Amino acid sequence: MIAIFRFVLVVLLLTVVGMTSALVTMHFAIHGAEVAIPDFKSMTVADAGKRAAQMGLTLHVENRLYSADVPAGRIANQSPAAGAIVRRGWRVWLTESLGPEKLAIPDLRGKEQRVATIEVRRAGFQTGTIAAMEWPSAQPGTVIAQSPEPDASGVESPVMNLLVAAPLESSQPESGLVMPELEGQIFTGAALALTRMGLHLAPVKEADMRFGAPGVSGGAGGGPPAMYPPGTVAGQSPAAGSRVDGSTLIQLTVAK
Repeated sequence: MIAIFRFVLVVLLLTVVGMTSALVTMHFAIHGAEVAIPDFKSMTVADAGKRAAQMGLTLHVENRLYSADVPAGRIANQSPAAGAIVRRGWRVWLTESLGPEKLAIPDLRGKEQRVATIEVRRAGFQTGTIAAMEWPSAQPGTVIAQSPEPDASGVESPVMNLLVAAPLESSQPESGLVMPELEGQIFTGAALALTRMGLHLAPVKEADMRFGAPGVSGGAGGGPPAMYPPGTVAGQSPAAGSRVDGSTLIQLTVAK
C-alpha cells in the first residue's frame, strides 16, 4: 500500500514539474520574441538601422521634413514611440530631418505648367499635387496658385503643390450639391475638391490668421477666431452644408 502511495506521489510530482516546465517554455516563447523599441531620435539613419537590426526590427523612412532643431540626416520623429513593446520583425516608421529650411520658394504664378514643374525641380523641391480648375482671368495651362506661397518661411515639406487654370466649359453641373467643409485644408486641395464637384471659385481673399482675424469664424462652437497656417483655407462662403449649384460662386479666405 505504501509502495502504491509513493508511486502515485512520484507521478503527481513529475506531472507538476512537467506542467511548470511547459508554462516556462511558453512564457519565453511568447515574451522572448518581444522587444522594447529604442529611442531613434537624433540618430543618423545608418546608426538607427544598425541598432534596429541588432534588436530584430526593421526601419522605413516614411517622410522627410525640414527642422530647425534636428540636423539634416538625423531622425526627427518615429512611430511607434520609444519604449513601446512589439514583436521582433516589427516595422518602425521614421521621419528624417532635412535640417533648417534653406530653399528659396520661387513664384510660379502665371507660368505655364511645364515650365513651372521644371523650376520646381531646379529649386530643389518635389512636385506634389497638380490640380486644375476653370479660371476666367487666367490663360489655360498656367499656374494660378501654389502651396507653399512664394518666399514663405517655416516650410516643413519639400513638396510644392500647384493649381493650374483649366479651359472654360459651357456645360453646367447638376444642381443640388452640398457645400463641403473646407476650413483648415490646404487651398490647392480645397480648390481641387470644388473643381471635381463642378463648382466655381470667386477671387480668393487673403487674411493674416497668425492671431485670428475679424470676419472669419472660429468654428462651429463660436469662440475666438482660429489660427491657420499660411496657405490654408481660413473661411468659406457659403458655409459647409449649404445647397449649391453650378451658378454659385464659392468665396474662400486663405491665410497668408
